[in-house]
Amino acid sequence: MRKQIVAGNWKMNNDYVDSEILVSKLLGQHKHSNTEVIIAPPFTNLLASINALKGSSIKVAAQNMHFAESGAYTGEVSASMLKSIGVETVILGHSERRAYFNESDDLLAKKVDTALAHEMRVIFCFGEELKDRKSGNENSVVKSQIKKALFHLPEAAWSQIVLAYEPVWAIGTGETATPDQAQDMHAFIRKTLANAYAQSLADSVSILYGGSVKSSNAEEIFSKTDVDGGLIGGAALDAEHFTAIVNAF
Repeated sequence: MRKQIVAGNWKMNNDYVDSEILVSKLLGQHKHSNTEVIIAPPFTNLLASINALKGSSIKVAAQNMHFAESGAYTGEVSASMLKSIGVETVILGHSERRAYFNESDDLLAKKVDTALAHEMRVIFCFGEELKDRKSGNENSVVKSQIKKALFHLPEAAWSQIVLAYEPVWAIGTGETATPDQAQDMHAFIRKTLANAYAQSLADSVSILYGGSVKSSNAEEIFSKTDVDGGLIGGAALDAEHFTAIVNAF
């Protein structure tokens, strides 16, 4: 049985006080369910969020990390630093990291290896851009991204991998991705995993959808066979909307 997951990526939003308020509101609205709930605040608010959520089933993830153990990497954060404050999950490969910081599949493979070496779980993001979708190359682009960054891993490592498909072409472009388009891609991703490894492994990996999930469309998207949850952006900054998405299963 695959795990249902809703992860809220706060991106570069919320200062210390704003984070305290949002966490408090989430705690007030959150009810225990079979869905795993994760929030990913900025680095400066990770520890405070972890402390505030002690005793709660809501987990805290980091939005990024460096592949090196330590060294002259000004402005970066290592896996051991995250682990030392209690962070067990990290988001890697987000479309904004790829676009604004030129993160390549080869670089991301190194980050994944480091995270796994520290026994961290990885939420690995990938997805095609508008030009890829319009040219009909979406499947080949997605397959290439996950192959280059993840297919060197042994089967056992996949127990620590969560996939997050981001249709970059449908985020802030005016284009709209339908729930059926999400299902089609998720089914393709699962088939790609089965072909590379085994059907049993493919059936065990949670694949999240990261294409502007909102409280108004979450139930329909999550009803799709191969959609196991969502990586939520803007809606994660509103406790009521985020909780409604969590409850959409």
